[in-house]
Amino acid sequence: MRTGLSQKQLQIQKLSPQQIQLMKLLQVPTALLEQRIKEEIEENPALEEGENIVEADTQDQDPEESVESEIESEDEPVIDDEMEVVDYIQEYLDNEDDTPDYKLQGDGYNPDEEEKSMPVVLENSFYDFLVQQIGLSTFSNEKERIIARQIIGSIDEDGYLRRDTFALVDDLIFSLNIIVTEFEIEEVLKKVQRFDPPGIGARDLQECLLIQLALRIEQTGKESQTKEALILAYKMVDKYFDAFSKKHYEKLLRSLNISEMQLKQAVEEVLKLNPKPSSGYIGDAKSSNNQYIIPDFIITNRDEELEVVLHSRNAPELRISDHFREMLRTYGVDKTKGLSAQSDKEAVKFIRQKIESARWFIDAIRQRHETMYRTMYAILEYQYEFFLTGDQKKLKPMILQDISTATGLDVSTISRVANSKYVQTEFGTKRLKEFFSESMQMSDGEEVSTIEVKKILAELIVGEDKKLPLSDDKLTQILGEKGYPIARRTVAKYRDQLNIAKASLRKEL
Repeated sequence: MRTGLSQKQLQIQKLSPQQIQLMKLLQVPTALLEQRIKEEIEENPALEEGENIVEADTQDQDPEESVESEIESEDEPVIDDEMEVVDYIQEYLDNEDDTPDYKLQGDGYNPDEEEKSMPVVLENSFYDFLVQQIGLSTFSNEKERIIARQIIGSIDEDGYLRRDTFALVDDLIFSLNIIVTEFEIEEVLKKVQRFDPPGIGARDLQECLLIQLALRIEQTGKESQTKEALILAYKMVDKYFDAFSKKHYEKLLRSLNISEMQLKQAVEEVLKLNPKPSSGYIGDAKSSNNQYIIPDFIITNRDEELEVVLHSRNAPELRISDHFREMLRTYGVDKTKGLSAQSDKEAVKFIRQKIESARWFIDAIRQRHETMYRTMYAILEYQYEFFLTGDQKKLKPMILQDISTATGLDVSTISRVANSKYVQTEFGTKRLKEFFSESMQMSDGEEVSTIEVKKILAELIVGEDKKLPLSDDKLTQILGEKGYPIARRTVAKYRDQLNIAKASLRKEL
């Protein structure tokens, strides 16, 4: 058997470290950009806050001019005379094994690298909150308290106990070597279900509502119209839950033998209850969970002329560290005397790599600004009528490829910008993704955005008679009469996308 060496030439497209860095930065919203920049400053001592390389008047430039300036500036070094020193030292170290760190990290794009560790807020968890109530409850012995902890540990994030009692019996036997019966677990569960927030530990929605209604009945005065409504609501949920959940009000009126007003009051009491008990818990760090949207772009209307501004006032300006510049000068002088020590060579390698990394990051920030502005400018031009009037019916059909063609940027780049960025207009703050939609053809042959169809669909449902809500077939017929030939299944799909329930569940008394 003959073996030999073979040579094969392949053409493989790989992302450079600069491209990977730019893609990551494009996905970072403005609200987190400052944090990302500060992280880079902490990791790279050659980078510091200073004069910003991004022009302050970017919003006043024509996009074509902006592109030309970007291309021209790609070959311009961030530092001037120091770069000659870097090249000089690099030649001196050509024979050394000085592979830069970035080449050791792989050329492939790893989505996992985008994961950033976030600081953990120390607070009482929902589990801790429930466990604390064990000491305040009337458990007769330590065994019951152990069962209570096991039950609480099995409650899910919505506040429900999805685990069967026989499974809890097995859990206690195998994990704690404690023998209990299903009856004992049921008795302890009844006590846990009286914990705060109301409805905790229920096995399903029906039991959750019944627990809350029972507690409210106990807390309501005897001679009260509200108590009568609560008792009726309890009976309705207990005996006729299926009819109630499907809003079969005629069947409820006949079965309960009550008036329409009594049924309406009972239904109103049920609607006040919390279907997810755990959402009633507020932790110690409740204020830290508030999230505020910081727009990435601001569009202003100046005498019917729209202007787009990139919102980057929170991002610190960047430059190469003066200290590292001085170190380069120092090594440049010492080089004339000869550098022989290995420690000096390692220092030179470190300085060069950090300066290169800083230069790439500064350039990536500049390209991020340029790419985002070009994308938003193209969207503004495409949807000019909407940004002038705020009328959603003025939105044109627009897909990622349309903006890609207008800007010359890749579709994946447009997608990264659109998925995570917001624009502030005089009609509210919108997500860029909202402006993209497919088109449909009207009866007269004109193409309109599917957003327009959804807007009209939502208006029809808002204006319907809630006692006789419009079915999907009826909505399809009305839309067809308005010139929108659309299938019933498409109406159902758009209705689901708008988070609107079907007709039978929109029915009211």
